[in-house]
Amino acid sequence: MAIKYTKHFLDKLENLFSASAYVLRYEKGNFKSGYCILNDTKIVIVNKYFPLEGKINALIDIMNELNFDPKDFKDKPNQDFLSELRQTTLKF
Repeated sequence: MAIKYTKHFLDKLENLFSASAYVLRYEKGNFKSGYCILNDTKIVIVNKYFPLEGKINALIDIMNELNFDPKDFKDKPNQDFLSELRQTTLKF
């Protein structure tokens, strides 16, 4: 799957977070990696000043770090999207 740096693709990533146990927030902060994961409270914070490409890359990194499992999602479209996304590797 090719990563598309569009608002629609970002929306699909955000929908995965809303369907998961984690809460996604965009806030200003001084994060070295551009995001912060609070595992105890299941909150993910992404730097709100990131450009679109940075937000998408950060969310994909976070999903890989949290090991989201397609079986944990009820909706088939979310399962399919996550399965395709897990086969994608970021190349910088």
